[in-house]
Amino acid sequence: MESTALNGRMTRWQILLFEFDIVYVNQKAVKGSAIADFLASRALEDYEPLNFNFPNEDLMYVAIAEGDMPEDHSWKLNFDGASNAVGNGVGAVLISPNVYHYPFTCKLDFDCTNNMAEYEACIMGIRAAIDREIKVLEVYGDSALVIYQLKGEWETRDPKLISYRKLIRELIKEFDDITFHYLPRDEN
Repeated sequence: MESTALNGRMTRWQILLFEFDIVYVNQKAVKGSAIADFLASRALEDYEPLNFNFPNEDLMYVAIAEGDMPEDHSWKLNFDGASNAVGNGVGAVLISPNVYHYPFTCKLDFDCTNNMAEYEACIMGIRAAIDREIKVLEVYGDSALVIYQLKGEWETRDPKLISYRKLIRELIKEFDDITFHYLPRDEN
């Protein structure tokens, strides 16, 4: 039997999280001692509180001079998409030659398959690279189907995916050099 106070707190959290499109799912009971033991085993000895002072509040723009760019001017793009009962979402990360990371995420407002979500993620990342006028790009994804279709090694037979592949083929004309690489899921 569950406590009514616990139910009230969970209900309040669900209402507060609903505003941000976050769905709270009740879990099975976890012993409080297990959580306390877990947190105690990872305690920091040299804990310092966060400093929220921003020393350069008047700073308006940060740029990299051309002399600061490494010899290898190629950028990297990692993308991933997911479709499940909770919703559909995509994410991509542009990685500069100086190894700065620029993440992008998006929630899809339409029903789609996992492969469609993977294509949407790839398109979002490629468009972000075009917006930044990147000319040399290495694209990495954990969807063998998407990567090998874009490399031209596999045929695209699914009518839903043909238009995605065609759009990416149009977008890659903006680059001097673009390559696609399959990356196993555990490395993505």
